[in-house]
Amino acid sequence: MLNKLTEELRNMPKRRRRLMIAASAAILAGAIVLLMAGGGAVAAAGTKLLPIYSVERDQKMVSLSFDAAWGNEDTQTLIDILGKYDVKVTFFVVGAWVDKYPESVKALSDAGHEVMNHSNDHAHFNTLSADEIAANINACSDKIQAVTGVRPTLFRPPYGEYNDRVVAAVRGMGMEPIQWDVDSLDWKELSAGEIYDRVTSKVRPGSIILFHNAALHTPEALEDIIKYLLAQGYEIVPISRLILPEPYTIDHTGRQFPG
Repeated sequence: MLNKLTEELRNMPKRRRRLMIAASAAILAGAIVLLMAGGGAVAAAGTKLLPIYSVERDQKMVSLSFDAAWGNEDTQTLIDILGKYDVKVTFFVVGAWVDKYPESVKALSDAGHEVMNHSNDHAHFNTLSADEIAANINACSDKIQAVTGVRPTLFRPPYGEYNDRVVAAVRGMGMEPIQWDVDSLDWKELSAGEIYDRVTSKVRPGSIILFHNAALHTPEALEDIIKYLLAQGYEIVPISRLILPEPYTIDHTGRQFPG
């Protein structure tokens, strides 16, 4: 069985293989966290530190987010689609991606999108010490700031992995760790229609939606998703505008509440 899976991965197109490895790890990590929380909501809410998965909002506000770690095939196309509807979103970029594609990082910033931190090298942060976490995040933030002139205030853990040490270290740096509550699963090379159906069936006020900048059918699906959200009365905002200032609480699902 293992040999068969290994062979299937080896035969996949490079773009899909990279996205599949990263995103499957993120989904597994997120599922474990939510299962743990669901098994003991009161205890988990009181003892486990959680990133923000979504935000309790009276207004119909929602955020689109894109992770950029490897490819750069569609970044300009995404910028063009978002610009057509004057929609501003949040891109979480890896420091190594900034090294490879500084012109795309600048283009994102110049277009008015948030460029936030996705680590310097897509490391497994659960294995790092607090000092190593801070050094890794600062290395990425330094690169983003050098290109955009703006230092990131949000962080998305690679693979969606985190523990109390990661969350505490990020918040200790004055940053906010961010996950998502709606996963487009675009990395699985779902059709544009399937991506559209997933997102539109799961979105709610305060949702943070996960896409990738180099997934095969994301550009094709994005325009119809934006049209749907706007038609439903949603305001699409960058994550820094969606999340609430202190004081706030976070429940066992990772939903942020005021007070």
